[in-house]
Amino acid sequence: MRGKTLLLCVLVSVTLPFLPLLLWSVADKWFYPALFPQAFGTRAWSYVFTTAGSQILDGLFTSFGLALTTTAVSLLLGVPAGRALGLYDFPGKKLTMLFLTLPIIVPPLSVSMGLHLWFIRLELAETFFGVVLIHLTFCLPYTIFVIRGVFSNYNPDFEAQARSLGAPPLTVIFRVMFPVILPGIIVAALFSFLLSWSQYLSTLIIGGGKMLTLPILLFSLIGSGDRPVAGAVSLVFILPAFLALLGSAHYLGRTGLKGIR
Repeated sequence: MRGKTLLLCVLVSVTLPFLPLLLWSVADKWFYPALFPQAFGTRAWSYVFTTAGSQILDGLFTSFGLALTTTAVSLLLGVPAGRALGLYDFPGKKLTMLFLTLPIIVPPLSVSMGLHLWFIRLELAETFFGVVLIHLTFCLPYTIFVIRGVFSNYNPDFEAQARSLGAPPLTVIFRVMFPVILPGIIVAALFSFLLSWSQYLSTLIIGGGKMLTLPILLFSLIGSGDRPVAGAVSLVFILPAFLALLGSAHYLGRTGLKGIR
């Protein structure tokens, strides 16, 4: 009984903040001090699917492309780096970890403005690759620290046993190491995806307004004062991230954080 009550409280606390967005997206008239809309309509959703449908769809695809590319590169670089930090001691290890935390503790606006000049000189500004790189400055440290935590409890003797039995390097990676660290990889990928998906300032500064993503479009709609349309676009923006979080939670709930059972 207590477990069901706790679960209900968690669901209410998670879903309650989205209720105003849902109400705004279907509100035709909602004036103070009314607690609920006085009239309902579909103007906002008609705008999303017809008038601005192509623009929102372009922003959706751009956001997906940036988030997925950033996640893939972050994992490609973060797994070996996290393994090295988690399994080995070497000179400068603490300094390296401190260096990795700098993009996290420094405000994103300062990081983006500081790198903008270099990106202009390297002709990376206003390019897809440049925006991916600026997203990596925030996503890669989280990925490395998550993978480092996984490898800090990892026993490399299993790999040595597989090699002693004649397993080639790729087999050791994909049949021994990968299944054990897979839950950690999923958590790291979720962090990277959500961080990249929600980036606004860094995308606006490095993208120069040419990279139209859903956060940029959403902020412009919020500034316009059209709350029903902003509420509808907010729900479109939240849905992919919510589905990614739900899928990850479902998998981790079956396997646990220590590996596949």
